[in-house]
Amino acid sequence: MNIPLALLVVLATATAAMARGRDDCAVPMADWQPRDAVRAMAEAQGWTVRRIKIDDGCYEIYATDAQGNQIEAKVDPATLAILEVEQEDHDDDHGRIRGHD
Repeated sequence: MNIPLALLVVLATATAAMARGRDDCAVPMADWQPRDAVRAMAEAQGWTVRRIKIDDGCYEIYATDAQGNQIEAKVDPATLAILEVEQEDHDDDHGRIRGHD
């Protein structure tokens, strides 16, 4: 009866991974950087931070860049790597940039 149990474990794991979604961060709270570090990282990018919140286990930064564009960035809470950036420029065009160099 080990095969059905193993199959059940695989299915449960796959279902849990799908439920989390691609945009979620799965980092234990003990490994998170403090909000001050998030703010410092954003300011180093030249952003003026308006708000930092937590969504789907990731930090989200709401800021304005040096050109006055509104920025929304999703950040890994442990590494502070920028996972996704959405930018709205003055012309109300929406741009989406994934990843970060």
